[in-house]
This record gives sequence, C-alpha cells and structure tokens, in this order.
Amino acid sequence: MEVDEARARLADIPVLVGYDGPLERLGGLTNLVFKAGDACLRIPGKGTEEYINRANEAVAAQEAARAGVSPDVLHVDGATGVMVTRFIAGAETMSPEKFKSRPGSPARAAEALRKLHTSGAVFPFRFELFAMIDDYLKVLSTKDVALPAGYHDVVREAETVRSALAANPLSIVACHCDPLCENFLDTGERMWIVDWEYSGMNDPLWDLGDLSVEGKFDAAQDEEMMRAYFGAEPTPVERGRVVIYKAMCDLLWTLWGLIQLANNNPVDDFRAYADGRFSRCKALMETPEFSGHLAAVRAG
Repeated sequence: MEVDEARARLADIPVLVGYDGPLERLGGLTNLVFKAGDACLRIPGKGTEEYINRANEAVAAQEAARAGVSPDVLHVDGATGVMVTRFIAGAETMSPEKFKSRPGSPARAAEALRKLHTSGAVFPFRFELFAMIDDYLKVLSTKDVALPAGYHDVVREAETVRSALAANPLSIVACHCDPLCENFLDTGERMWIVDWEYSGMNDPLWDLGDLSVEGKFDAAQDEEMMRAYFGAEPTPVERGRVVIYKAMCDLLWTLWGLIQLANNNPVDDFRAYADGRFSRCKALMETPEFSGHLAAVRAG
C-alpha cells in the first residue's frame, strides 16, 4: 500500500518523526505525494532515477524557495529524492480547465515565472533541449518501445530551429522547464510553483511556450500570459521564441512519455500521450506561421 510506504518513511525524516496524523494522497504523474499536516511529503517514483538528478533538484527547490516562488523546503535527501515542503493552504492545484475558469491565472503564472527568471537564482543543471533529446533516446534504446513514425525526421527538421535560436541566444536563467498545470498552485492572489525535477538554466521563454502547451491556452490566454510577463506587447522575436518552444517541448516530452510507457507507469495512457504530443509538434512545425516565427527569431 502506498500509504504504508509513506508511513514507513516518516521515521527517517526529522521534521515528520512522530507524525501520526492522516496522510492524504495528492496528485503526481510519476511520484507519490502526500499531505502530512502542514507539510507535503514527496517520495520519488520507480525508475525516475534513470533520468532525474535528485541532488540537482534539491538545490533548485531550495533556490526557488529563496526566490519566493516555491514553498519552503523543510527536508530533502539529495540521494534518495525524498523531500518535504511546506503545504500551501488555500491554494488550488491548477489544470487546463482551472486556467480557463480562474480569472487572471495565466497572468499570475507568468508573473511567478518572471520572478523566478529575474531572481538571480542559479541552478546546477543546464537544461539543453537537444542534448536532452539525445539522452532520452539513449534511455529508450535500452527499452522495448517504438518511437512514433517519423520522429527522427522531425528531429532532423528541428536542426533549423536549433540554428535560429542559436543565431540570437538569450541569456540563460533559472527556469522551471516542466511547467505542467499541476505544478502551479493558485491562491487567487498569488501563484506558487512546485516540482523542480527537470529545472535548470535555460532560455526563459521555454517556460512560457511549455506552459501554453500544457495549459492548452487559447490565443487570449497566450496574450494575457505574454503581456503579464513582458509588461507590454511582445516583440515578433519574443513571440516567435514562445511559439518555437511550443513545438520543441512537445518533441522532448514525447520521449519522456515513451520512457514512462517502457517503465509501466500506470497513471496514464503514455502511448496516447506520446503519440498525441508528437502529432501536435509535427502539425505546428508544418504551418506557414511557424516558418514566419522562425525567420523572425533568426533575424533577431
């Protein structure tokens, strides 16, 4: 039983030793997460050690808390990945539906990301998109799972994206890098960000493009997010980078989904997840608008 496993861990966690209250299971695609009184206990999921550096995550979580965008870290084990953070009372765990129904939530998420990006925080990992694609492909080469038809062709086409981004690079900053809706907690006045497993130093506009995709944002939500982030109408280059990263996050997370499939993660249909993300990436890259955004970014 998951609760029994969590209960057994408490004796090894100083801030939770002696806690005998209820353990309430919270969300989590790959990990076990529980509310324990005023604290939140996270136990890493099986197989995650293959592609997540827990020591890097521990530093990032503490840096993000210092930056004021993430809950205080009460305990972390950089070897096992067991982490305890302060529970944010009165906050809603976000979803695409809640980003639509809660007024101002795209703007609040953008403001939290901007606060992180401008905080001066330094994360130990460099989130490098194309190196991560290679790393995930290496993990998959040891597993019995098929890539979507045409995946390698799209990776080759993405080289034009790589060269456009490299032509006018932005300074890398501390980024979340995995802005799933469920990693945002909204009080209605303030948005908190949790789960720093994939975080690293990165182009800050990755976070905006990925949040738009994860939140299934429509054009109005995109505009709200970008205006809140930039404090003004985004330039063609800024808008172009956000759109480019919409496609690239789908390309990367397709492979992540296949790793979950290979690891028999039961929480979702990861075959459908991977195939859906890949189809969306391919469709966006084939639009005339994508070519225009690419040209704008290349030209600077």
